[in-house]
Amino acid sequence: MDADALIQAIASSADRRAFAQLFEHFAPRVKGLLMRGGTPPDLAEELAQETLMTVWRKAALFDPAKAGASTWIATIARNLRIDHARREKRSRLSQVFEILEEDEGPEQPDAVLAGSERDARVRVALKGLSKEQYRVVELAFLEGFSHQDVAQRLSIPLGTVKSRLRLAMAHLRRHLEDLR
Repeated sequence: MDADALIQAIASSADRRAFAQLFEHFAPRVKGLLMRGGTPPDLAEELAQETLMTVWRKAALFDPAKAGASTWIATIARNLRIDHARREKRSRLSQVFEILEEDEGPEQPDAVLAGSERDARVRVALKGLSKEQYRVVELAFLEGFSHQDVAQRLSIPLGTVKSRLRLAMAHLRRHLEDLR
């Protein structure tokens, strides 16, 4: 089986037979890879299917000069697993905050003032970012997209996303250091 050729067939003509072959070959392997990484079987199966559906949708982005088909597919699976873990973490975190907020009494006026001052300082620090840096921070941290998704959404290289984030975080650390 030439997986590179199958992906090319999917990209060029939405070849369902090529996809069926690719799915049959890679779905169990992706599931096994995820399970070896500690993903529960049901979730591993769901992520394996989502991985192959992503291959179907994004086959045109595959470049055999950059990576082989199995590496590309494994990377997609890894990114989907990371995205799922981030969503779960955010969900659990918001539940914790909801519980904490329910148990607390009314906020003290000095805490409200300190919180609004902190928020104002953060807004000022964010305004000090370049437009490009702000957009990358917004997508990655405020909207929760992976670095790869940010790169695709903005049509820029992944390395550029990471550089902009690194510069933005250094700027924010300098301006908000005393808030820690």
